[in-house]
Formats: sequence, C-alpha cells, structure tokens
Amino acid sequence: MSSNHTRIGDNVETKWLEDFLCLAELRSFSRAAAVRHVTQPAFSRRIRALETWLGAELIDRATYPTRLTPAGEVFHEQAGEILRTILDVRGAVQGGERPAEDGVQFAVPHTLSLTFFPKWLAEIEALTGGLATRLVAANVHDAVTALVEGNCDLVLCYHHAAQPVQLDRARYPMLVLGVERLQPYSRAGAQGEPRFRLPGSASRPVPFLAYSANAYLGRMVETVLRSAPRPAHLRRRYETDMAEALKAMVLEGHGVAWLPESAVQRETRRRQLVSAVDPSDLRSWSGEMEIRLYRDSERRRPVVDRIWGAVESLVGHAKKA
Repeated sequence: MSSNHTRIGDNVETKWLEDFLCLAELRSFSRAAAVRHVTQPAFSRRIRALETWLGAELIDRATYPTRLTPAGEVFHEQAGEILRTILDVRGAVQGGERPAEDGVQFAVPHTLSLTFFPKWLAEIEALTGGLATRLVAANVHDAVTALVEGNCDLVLCYHHAAQPVQLDRARYPMLVLGVERLQPYSRAGAQGEPRFRLPGSASRPVPFLAYSANAYLGRMVETVLRSAPRPAHLRRRYETDMAEALKAMVLEGHGVAWLPESAVQRETRRRQLVSAVDPSDLRSWSGEMEIRLYRDSERRRPVVDRIWGAVESLVGHAKKA
C-alpha cells in the first residue's frame, strides 16, 4: 500500500477518487494529468481502473470538452464526500481525536502561512470570536486542489494574471485580501550595498537561488525575468520549493533570490537584506501578486459563512479607506 494513498474496498485507491474529481472539475484529460503530476497515459489508466472497479463508464470520451456520463454525474455527487470521510477518519485516527464539527480547515501556501495568515486570522477572530482552525501548509497548486477535492473549507493563495488560479468563479467565489510584491534580494555589504547586483554580465553572472520548476513562485520569477528590461545573467546555484529556505541562503551570502516582501520585513528593516537592483529599476524586476481567499459555494457550513461575512466586511472597509 502506498504511504500517500489509501486502498478502500477491494482494490480502489483514494488517488483514483482524487483523479476523478480533478477531471470532473477541469473537463480535460491533459490539464487534469498535469495538475495531478502524472503523464496523460498514466492518468487515463487510473480513470479506467476506477471505471472498471465501479463497473460503469464515468467519462463520455466522444465529446470535447470532456463531460461526465449519467453514471459519472451520480458518482460525482458522492465521490467528494467519500474522499472527505476517508481523510477525516484517517486524520482522526492519526491525530487521536475527531475533527471539531464547528472547526474550519484552511489550505495555505507555506509563505503565506508564516507571514500573512497569523495576523489576518486575528483580525477575523476579532469579528467572529475564537475559531477552531486547522491549517495545512502546501504549495499553491496543492492548496487549490484541496479545495476542489473537498479536503479543506477555505484556500488562501497567490494570484497573478500570468499565473492564474483557474477556478470557476460561479462555484468558487473569491475575495482579494491584499497584494504581495515579489522582488530580488541580496545580502547587504558592509556599507549597506547589495553583495550581488542584477542583471550581472556574461563574464560575471549573478549566483541565482531559485525555486523548483513546479513551484508557483518559481513560475512567477520566470514571468518577471521574461518581462525584465534586459536579460539577466544568472548562474543557478541552489533550488528549493520554500521561500524561507531561499531567504536563509540569501542571508548567508550565497546569491540572489526573489522573495515575497512579507517574508523579509524584519531582515530589510535591519538592513541585512537589500534590493539586488537599483531603486529606479525595482518595478521592472519585480512582480505583484494578489492574495486571494476562495471557498466552494456548494459546501455550505455555518462557520465558513461566518468567516466569509467577516472577510467581506474587512475587505469593504479597506476599499472605503
């Protein structure tokens, strides 16, 4: 048995349910396979395996975009609840207690979970009273997938027009909570100057501390570099999914990394980290992302409605201010 997926019934696995829910949402085998990080042939085999186990065809493969068969529509109504029940039971067993019925589960990218979420939650609780919350830190893709698959109540994540969160707004309403700037930082020298400065040169490339290829912030950095006023000469030295890990490497002087402003407020205030570009060029080498909150309008829970109302109130006051 896989350590990441549970077998239920005779041979079916939870990942097959996750695959099906993803396909039902995206209506495209190729897009769903990409989201699930498997090849399209492997993804198709897993959907076929689920159909074989159920003894019914779930997908009408004669149409485009892909749509569910009548049997698929019936199963879709139950699959999310089945998966949630399995994961809740597993979580209760592993955690030693049942999830609180009035609790709320958030899926939040790692950086926002450390920099934005704690203060934001305090503002919400000031309006709603204390909340029983559980936070699952994940990358943006996995956080959004958790919402689609019914494994969380609310998602807090980044959004940029070039790297959009592709959710049906009719089903997944959204609120904009703020804006985050992603910009390049270097360790400061003795006089407060950047130890490394962009764009570098062919003979002296700048050591580059990068996000992994599939990380949302990594795709954002690529977007920034494509739109930069001139080519950057970079030598990749280090790679990770985590902004906090990149910040630690920048602080030790290993190179330049693009980091969210909220993640480096203390270090910039202490002049440990400084911009790796001239102030006049900063906007050209930076990117702005919205911080968004999403929910599933088809999963109504009083505690989630209460939180959503509080957030709408805060957002409305911020706009008036």
